[in-house]
Amino acid sequence: MSSTELPGVRAVAAAVAPAVSTVRVAEGEELRSVALPGLTLTIRSRPPERTGLPPALYVHGLGGSSQNWSALMPLLQDVVDGEAVDLPGFGDSPPPDDGNYSVTGHARAVIRFLDAGERGPVHLFGNSLGGAVATRVAAVRPDLVRTLTLVSPALPEIRVQRSAMPTGLLAVPGVAGLFARMTRGWSAEERTRGVMALCYGDPARVSEAGFREAVAELERRMVLPYFWDAMARSARGIVDAYTLGGQHGLWRQAERVLAPTQLVYGGRDQLVSYRMARKASAAFRDSRLLTLPDAGHVAMMEYPEAVAQAFRELLDERGGS
Repeated sequence: MSSTELPGVRAVAAAVAPAVSTVRVAEGEELRSVALPGLTLTIRSRPPERTGLPPALYVHGLGGSSQNWSALMPLLQDVVDGEAVDLPGFGDSPPPDDGNYSVTGHARAVIRFLDAGERGPVHLFGNSLGGAVATRVAAVRPDLVRTLTLVSPALPEIRVQRSAMPTGLLAVPGVAGLFARMTRGWSAEERTRGVMALCYGDPARVSEAGFREAVAELERRMVLPYFWDAMARSARGIVDAYTLGGQHGLWRQAERVLAPTQLVYGGRDQLVSYRMARKASAAFRDSRLLTLPDAGHVAMMEYPEAVAQAFRELLDERGGS
């Protein structure tokens, strides 16, 4: 307890906290909570088919969670010992104690987790915001990364797509709260359809069961008192990272990455431009590129088999480890 906290405050807060339903766990998955200095992370894992496989860590994007990797993880459990993290404030992980939702803050959370578990070096996967986080981790701690697989990584663009602007506006102070009030009457189904229309190349590929699961997860998340704060501050973190220059700039850090890198870009991505694939291929010194013309922003959810095959080919080039 801090010196400024009154006795019983936590108990009262817990008593008035909204009831939140349990997070979904797919068959074969396990969830655990990891307490680290200043933060607690929820980790989703799928036991590998055999012992001794190299570790992998999956990092989701803005507004997502470890569930975003549930389609890909079982396709790779014969070659990696995979875990997916809920970044602070997302999924089932509570906010960080310091309120730091910057790309650097999220990268520090990933590094703390890997250092504490002594699991590195890992095969590191990242999507969108998670791609920026993974890039920063690979640049500053090359000892922790065997390979890097980036699905539509959020790296700075000179001309941001118009369809991505509403997400960027969340970074403006007060906009998230205003949007929350303006959309108070929207149903979870309407919100989920909007998100899928933005993130998927073809939302019709989502099964009815998958849609219902997404609705349930959104309903669960929106009850959390820090939902909009985590979204707004993380969006602001992406915008801030886009404006950084010098050695801390994401493109400069991409150039410093030593790990073999698999890049995945979708031709129908409305948030990260397809045209950035060529620049990314030039920036990462040891890179391979998979382009999926019909994919949107979350290729590992839309075309998990293609992403899994690209990673297997990357492994084969490295001798399978």
